[in-house]
Parts: sequence; structure tokens; C-alpha cells
Amino acid sequence: MTDNQALEIKDMNSDLGRVEIAPEVIEVIAGIAATEVDGIASMKGNFAGGLAEKLGKKNHGKGIRVEINENGIKVDVYCVVKFGVAIPTVAEKAQENIRHTLYTMTALEAKEVNVHIVGIQFEQAKNDFEAVTE
Repeated sequence: MTDNQALEIKDMNSDLGRVEIAPEVIEVIAGIAATEVDGIASMKGNFAGGLAEKLGKKNHGKGIRVEINENGIKVDVYCVVKFGVAIPTVAEKAQENIRHTLYTMTALEAKEVNVHIVGIQFEQAKNDFEAVTE
């Protein structure tokens, strides 16, 4: 869940006005950055997000929780990894990619990026006949 406050970018001094970024934008950026990491199978969402996806709406912020407070931005990532990968390596790559992508796109630095592995995805047989052993 995100706070409803938008982040104002303070480095941009302009006579044209100010720039604000909604927390939902940070969720989407972090979600896409996480799914780019090799070894992450999917993101883990809640019931409402899963229902929306079944109705055809893609939820790029799925599995991401952003907290904004006086200490900075805290991002929690809930994901499922592929079986056989080194979990600490995948988690570290996800942290690095999320931090880098957030900074590149928004000029905001995440104070914390916490990766929560909530499941492992095993490879599924291509068809039922391959799953049968003789």
C-alpha cells in the first residue's frame, strides 16, 4: 500500500513549475525493473490485483509496496523465483536494478529495497505425456 502523497523533485528549480511523482509510478517502475532480472519468475500480488489481471488489466505494480516518509523511499518487493537459481544473487540483482532504474528515471534514490522471496516456481511439463514416467 502506498501513501497518497506525491514526491516533489527538489533538484529541479524551474520557473515553469514543479515536478511531482505519484507513489504508484514508483511501484510500476520498481515492478518492471524487478521482472527484468533473470531468475525472477513472477511477482506476488494480492487478491484484488489477481482478479484485475484475470479481467485483462495488466498490473505492473503487482508485488511492490512503497513507503514514503521523512527518511526516504522504502521499496518492498514480493516475488517468486525460478527453481535452481541462487536466491541471494537474484535478490541482489533485483535490488541493484530497482535502485538504478528508479534513479535513472526519477532522480530519486531508494533508501531501502527489500526483496521478499515468497515462492519457487518449478518447471512445468510441456504436455501431460512428458510428465508420465514409464
